[in-house]
Amino acid sequence: MFKPLLIFGFFLVTVGCGSAALADDQNMASPPADKAPENAPSDQSSDAVLEDWSLHAQATEIYQGYPTFSAPYSGTNSLPTQGQWKNTTTATLFLGRRLWDGAAVYYDPELYQGVALNHTLGIAGFPNGEGSKSGSYDIEEGTARLFMRQVIGFGGPTEKIEPDQNQLADVEDVSRLTITGGIFAATDIFDDNSYSHDPRTQFLNWSLMDSAAWDYPADARGYTNGVALELNQEDWALRYGLFMEPRNPNESDLAFRGLDNEGQVVELEERYNLGDDPGKTRFLVFYNRNRAGNFDDALNQPGNITTDLINDRHYGSSKYGAALNMEQQLNNSLGAFARLSWNNGQTEDWTFTQVDESAALGISLKGADWGRPDDVVGLAGVVNGISSEQQKYLERGGLGLIIGDGQLNYAPEAILEAYYDIKIIEFVSLSPDYQLIANPAYNSDRGPVNIFAVRLHAEY
Repeated sequence: MFKPLLIFGFFLVTVGCGSAALADDQNMASPPADKAPENAPSDQSSDAVLEDWSLHAQATEIYQGYPTFSAPYSGTNSLPTQGQWKNTTTATLFLGRRLWDGAAVYYDPELYQGVALNHTLGIAGFPNGEGSKSGSYDIEEGTARLFMRQVIGFGGPTEKIEPDQNQLADVEDVSRLTITGGIFAATDIFDDNSYSHDPRTQFLNWSLMDSAAWDYPADARGYTNGVALELNQEDWALRYGLFMEPRNPNESDLAFRGLDNEGQVVELEERYNLGDDPGKTRFLVFYNRNRAGNFDDALNQPGNITTDLINDRHYGSSKYGAALNMEQQLNNSLGAFARLSWNNGQTEDWTFTQVDESAALGISLKGADWGRPDDVVGLAGVVNGISSEQQKYLERGGLGLIIGDGQLNYAPEAILEAYYDIKIIEFVSLSPDYQLIANPAYNSDRGPVNIFAVRLHAEY
């Protein structure tokens, strides 16, 4: 318990220092009325705060566990049947600095400590979005993000950009091209969703926070090197990204091998209104090339199935797929979301999790009706599946990125999650969370598993 308190102490010191500094920065950076941006209409620019630099911070502690459940057998990557409780803690600084008109650099140093349940093994839709294979019982530090962003405006109407993590307050052309390059997460740009994308404040499960069948390029902590282009218009946006892959599954080191070891993604976003309520639909397609082994090739070999898959690895193996991601505000308090995703499932999963098809549906409700407007209740369900080739691989005792029970009585993995995010004070919230997981790791011989969690989150 002492180490998580150190990390939260780091956050509190940052908030104290940052509040005073930010106040000074806003006083200096706010343009006088006669110095408003050239293209900004008076109703937006007159009260806009233009930041030259920004400082934000977050700290998140998740304490999660489950009681004993039944299973007739367990394998190398199985979730243990005896109950266990684990914690993960992260603390992040979000630093931003304007370089010139439309350009800024961002740097996010991060502390992390703790390991997720069973060292992030045993469930394809893993229950802790802050958990990763690079967890540590000691406090570790690393660079989460270090990237540059250039915005090129095309003129016309403008809009205010609110200050946020990795986002300087500004006034930008609605019609614009944004170029982002450096170290960041592919999911920072793609597959966003207002109701289910951030495990630090929303749903914890991996297959709810992202489109589960998108094996997005990432290192063991979820970050990568790459470039993204975003063309934004009033009612739609088009995005393209090119990112590096690791040499080995879920490895920290990214390998440069040109087009034989990279991930590409294209996303089209459409914005619309149903009556007075806004909604968005995002359609994403991806194509990855890396060293992933082919299931059919391994299944045709007589030896150990896992060893045969590893021996089949070679640069240039491909995986492709698509995802549909929808969100819709229903009224001022209630919103709904849905995700559908699929990949071809011929090669082993490399960086995210072992899901080849997934369908998720959920709602998010603010607490205004019971006098708690800053509280949020979330309820969602997801069903995950894998290809017939991967089923045969696991039936033969194969081990994958995150699951492998030694044998398999296949059934889709079904997950129900509910959380209540309680705003304690302005910067701090507390969230009890419950997940019911049926057929963990696609195995109807095991479970169900009841997983309980408490999340403490502070954000400035």
